[in-house]
Amino acid sequence: MMGPVLAACLLIILSTAWISQANEALCKKDGGVCSCNNNKNSVDCSSKRLTAIPSNIPADTKKLELDYNKLSSLLSKAFQSFTKLTFLSLNNNQLQTLPEDVFDQLVELDELYLQYNDLKSLPSGIFDKLTKLTDLRLSSNKLQRLPDGVFDHLTKLTILWLNNNKLQSLPNGVFHNLPLLKELYLSYNELHSLPEGVFDKLAELKTLDLQINQLKSVPEEAFDNLQNIKDLRLEENPWDCSCRDILYLRNWIREKQGNVSNIEAAECAVGNKAVLEITEKDAASDCVSPNTTTAIPIGTMTPASVIYDDIHEIKVPQENFQKFLGYQEPDHLPTQPQCLMSISGYLGLMMSLMLTSAAILYVFHFLKKA
Repeated sequence: MMGPVLAACLLIILSTAWISQANEALCKKDGGVCSCNNNKNSVDCSSKRLTAIPSNIPADTKKLELDYNKLSSLLSKAFQSFTKLTFLSLNNNQLQTLPEDVFDQLVELDELYLQYNDLKSLPSGIFDKLTKLTDLRLSSNKLQRLPDGVFDHLTKLTILWLNNNKLQSLPNGVFHNLPLLKELYLSYNELHSLPEGVFDKLAELKTLDLQINQLKSVPEEAFDNLQNIKDLRLEENPWDCSCRDILYLRNWIREKQGNVSNIEAAECAVGNKAVLEITEKDAASDCVSPNTTTAIPIGTMTPASVIYDDIHEIKVPQENFQKFLGYQEPDHLPTQPQCLMSISGYLGLMMSLMLTSAAILYVFHFLKKA
């Protein structure tokens, strides 16, 4: 009795293995290079030195991995047939630009990874159709700026990676339409300041990474609406502890100390003093905040021509002007009239010499002819 049972079990195991192998190899027929798993609607095209997306990928694919290839560009309609795609990974390629409508057909997409590429900018509206996206990773590129409203349609986003780029500033309200965001990574950029209220709508945020930027202070009430924050990285920024602007951050750290991880690591740029330890005396300077601009009212500005004319009307005695400059006229230098007389005398002497020379030459020439 055990013989037939063992044989049946062995047959089932072999059949399962054969079916699984057949599923894995489906994309490889007709010269295809990707590995497929039909049971999971998954296609793995990673590390194949691809310069273009293969044409034989099944249209019902839900998970597509294209990591570690040589993709330097994407066609506008590269993913138009993959309307059921929920996961797309394009990490570690050579992408420098993206077409504005390249993701328009991926209305079911849940996760999009574009890490370790050479992207310097993003087209406006590139993510507008990805309304179901929950995880977007754009880290380790060369992004210098973000378009206004680039994330406005991603209302279900919970994870956003923007770290390891070259961002120097953030657009106003760039995160205002991300009410479900829980993780936001902005470390290893070149941020010099933060817009007023940039985190005000992120009530669900638990992790915020701002370490290794160029921040000297943050706007007043910058973190007040982060009701669920658990981890905030602030270290390796040149916090200016001599300015009153830093006192908001100091007070916030003191209040949240013990409830929010890593905030105690923020240190002043000078003196290696922790931000939470600074005193009002330390931050006595009334510095101009980098998050605001000071403008001169137009009504108080005086035209340059008026100022110039007024200067000409001001009469300052020469002796007072010299006294103001601390100038004393040396005895051995000639006065202004003396200088003029010396110059005129010098010019007269030169003219006399030239006329005399001319007369001598004329006489010499006349005698030679005679």
